[in-house]
Amino acid sequence: MRSEKFFMQLYAVTDRTWLRGRTLYEQVEAALQGGVTCVQLREKNLPEEEFLEEAVSIAGLCRRYGVPFIVNDNLEVAKNCQADGVHVGQDDMCPDEVRKQVGDGMIIGVTAHTVEEAVEAERRGADYLGAGAVFPTGTKSNTIALSYETLQEICASVQIPVVAIGGISQSNLMTLAGSGVSGVAVVSAVFAAEDVRAASAELLRLSKDMIKN
Repeated sequence: MRSEKFFMQLYAVTDRTWLRGRTLYEQVEAALQGGVTCVQLREKNLPEEEFLEEAVSIAGLCRRYGVPFIVNDNLEVAKNCQADGVHVGQDDMCPDEVRKQVGDGMIIGVTAHTVEEAVEAERRGADYLGAGAVFPTGTKSNTIALSYETLQEICASVQIPVVAIGGISQSNLMTLAGSGVSGVAVVSAVFAAEDVRAASAELLRLSKDMIKN
């Protein structure tokens, strides 16, 4: 598995809002063809059996492309589909408790909104952090706005990779340059695009440029 820092470059989080007659599998494959470096499967409303079936399918797809596959929140699905990792929020289990359930081989990501949350997540065993929302977003409600300065402080306060998330698009991605993030996590910027593959390719190009600056 490639290092966490590398796979943060363009981290795609799924959302079935914009399927437009396509399957989620087809959209994820288009994103992989465009160059996304990690895929997180996020399903809040699917029945458990359907969630697992979908996870097994997309996990296999990601393996074919050599890209890490992360499951959001659901530890049982993550274990049963042999995902590469699981991502949890501040209201979910602590990373050390997650580690007890998933073992040493699985990547654990944790959402952080403050420096204190970031430092605590690292202390308790997180492998990477998702920091946001860095821009206004309609994807999740009740998000806490994260300033550029706080994002910088989070990155400077931990040794593990940090991926910025929340409202990131082609038009604002480069404003994150110099923050210290290892990459960006995107939802609508990929999956709401008419051409998912082309959007992913352009976002990857921008992300690489942003990381350099």
